[in-house]
Amino acid sequence: MILNRRQFLHLAAGAAALPAVSRVAWAQAYPTRPVRIIVGFGAGGGVDITARLIGERLSERLGQSFVTENRTGAGGNIGTEAVVNAAPDGYTLLLATIPNAVNATLYEKLNFNFIRDIAPVGGIIRVPQVILVHPSVPAKTIPEFIAYAKANPDKVNMGSAGSGSAPHLAGALFSFMAGIQMVHVPYRGQGPALADLLSGQVQVFFATTPGMTDFIRSGKLRALAVTTASRAEVLPDLPTVGEFVPGYEASQWYGLGAPKNTPAEIVDKLNKEINAALIDARMKARFAEIGGAALAGSPAEFGRFIADETEKWGKVVKFAGIKPE
Repeated sequence: MILNRRQFLHLAAGAAALPAVSRVAWAQAYPTRPVRIIVGFGAGGGVDITARLIGERLSERLGQSFVTENRTGAGGNIGTEAVVNAAPDGYTLLLATIPNAVNATLYEKLNFNFIRDIAPVGGIIRVPQVILVHPSVPAKTIPEFIAYAKANPDKVNMGSAGSGSAPHLAGALFSFMAGIQMVHVPYRGQGPALADLLSGQVQVFFATTPGMTDFIRSGKLRALAVTTASRAEVLPDLPTVGEFVPGYEASQWYGLGAPKNTPAEIVDKLNKEINAALIDARMKARFAEIGGAALAGSPAEFGRFIADETEKWGKVVKFAGIKPE
């Protein structure tokens, strides 16, 4: 059979369109089996809770299970590497968070490049931190605390959830911008750090807000300010650090990522469903309970956010000389 030029071009055009059509059809059918959300930290923490919360909503909206899987170790790097090495088919996702941005500078040698090897899918939530001090500290405001720290150099012990953790980085940024020195005391998680703050072994802690209101209201701890750029609904009477230290901002954040080369159609579908979940009344109520604000937007916007966070915290890591534990 001899094809004329018009027939040949028609068949060639049809063949070229097949991959695009199959990708679209694949994305429309996705997901056809359970999806894993890899969490690089232990069960019960903010990262794990957020993964289960968004997974539950995505399961409801997409009709397949979104199962949280904890892969702990190396400051979240083990879980991240598992996603980097997974098939780029949308069935393995990463619950991305601030350590991913920090680790790019904190660790000299990683088997992956987070920005290059993880495709941003969408932001989920930003959670403020609150500066808590033991009642033995005389300061009741940020200016008073700065003055106290300057008058007592290297005598103010700052607890953290570990070297390079969100509380550590928030405190290091504060020290840098306020021109003070604090002694960093790392713990293995927020729980042990909080226990020593309550006993007075450490004097200050930059804690994530969930679960802190009872300690504040009972007077067991004193709250000085929240770390976000705007005041937090969960603690509306507290000022922001930025009201006294212009330009200061720190927060814990969470979003979803996927292996690079995951089809754009699948990434866009997940992004659409995440953003729809973020305006769901039940999700908004859960966010309000922990003082979080939705981090909605496109994959590109989440990618730019991650890049900005990586640059910002990279400078803090270098300034403070932070090393991995």
